[in-house]
Amino acid sequence: MTPDRPPARSTPRPVALVTGAARRIGAAIARRLHASGHDLALHHLHSATDMADLAAELEQARPGSVQVLRADLREFDRLPELVAATVGRFGRLDALVNNASNFHPTPLGTVTPQQWDELFATNARAPFFLAQAAAPHLRATGGAIVNLADVYAGRPLADHAPYSATKAALVSLTRALALELAPRVRVNAVAPGAILWPEQNPSGDTQQAILDATALGRTGTPEDIAAAVQWLLSADAGYVTGQVLHVDGGRTR
Repeated sequence: MTPDRPPARSTPRPVALVTGAARRIGAAIARRLHASGHDLALHHLHSATDMADLAAELEQARPGSVQVLRADLREFDRLPELVAATVGRFGRLDALVNNASNFHPTPLGTVTPQQWDELFATNARAPFFLAQAAAPHLRATGGAIVNLADVYAGRPLADHAPYSATKAALVSLTRALALELAPRVRVNAVAPGAILWPEQNPSGDTQQAILDATALGRTGTPEDIAAAVQWLLSADAGYVTGQVLHVDGGRTR
């Protein structure tokens, strides 16, 4: 008589690589995808404590389902390494979520080439080269990519010209990659509106002006963005590619 064994898993769980996953919107995306059945490779740079707490929470819910990866996305060699490490751990890759982003003011007249390069390296170059490295694995699984854009891609924010330009570039790359990777891989973007105020918190007057321009008159939540990302990765969005989904309470209309 053989001892009882856990039933074999007939099909592997889908695997998602999420950048900037330790906090805020990234953590909400990680929790949502994990709850929907994904195993996760979660990237971070500086937020080691937050990442450890999140990974422990998710591992408690489903042991062996989370891999933590630390990398500076401005360093080109780290990008293919992230994909290779994910596939090495889980044996597949079904989704890439380019959430990590660098955001800080750069008033005209003070911008340096270093600031320009750093913003573009994290916000536009890294998503492109991660997608390039992930492409063969995503083709094999019929996977998908979601990039986190911004309403400021189309309506630039004062004192943030380089940042706004990086998000416009990311929108263009989303559409270009949708063409390059079709028909096996879908590529879309989510453009959040007022979800969480930046850590360099805008003034009360600025916050109110943003809410006045938002049809729903309130901020959204990280979970709103996570739900949009999950939908775009799911089979329910199987005929959607090259699109930018604005989750902004009617701010763009």
